Amino acid sequence: AQHHFLVLSKANISSLAKVTKEHLELLKHMDKMGKQLTEEHPDSNFKLGYHAEPSMTRLHLHVISDDFNSPSLKTKKHWNSFTTDFFVPSEKIIAGVQERGKVIHVSKDKIKEYMDTGLKCHKCNFIPKNMPTLKTHILTHLKKLPKV
Repeated sequence: AQHHFLVLSKANISSLAKVTKEHLELLKHMDKMGKQLTEEHPDSNFKLGYHAEPSMTRLHLHVISDDFNSPSLKTKKHWNSFTTDFFVPSEKIIAGVQERGKVIHVSKDKIKEYMDTGLKCHKCNFIPKNMPTLKTHILTHLKKLPKV
């Protein structure tokens, strides 16, 4: 994406699976810091969330603009990691910890299902045949953004 930030915990928490009710204030603080980052880019829309199965072994919150216009975005797996339910919104994680005292783990089967989901535009119902087609299509949405 044009903007992609990580908010990392100073606490040594390896993943969402290790989060307990005692970490609730930390999660809220990370969310607040993420929202402050978005305020620095008022012309962009952002998603704040966690990967159901993170690739990095320290708790981290993704703060990512939803333009997804980046030369780094090359694979269906990478696309699906931000555009399916594999990407769990920060608010949902916080609510889950408030209600249950922990994060409910996503099964390996569900993770595989999310990663195997067919390509689809996150802004409309366009279904591309491949990533290059999707990336070209995404540009049509960016051209519709109001100029400030």
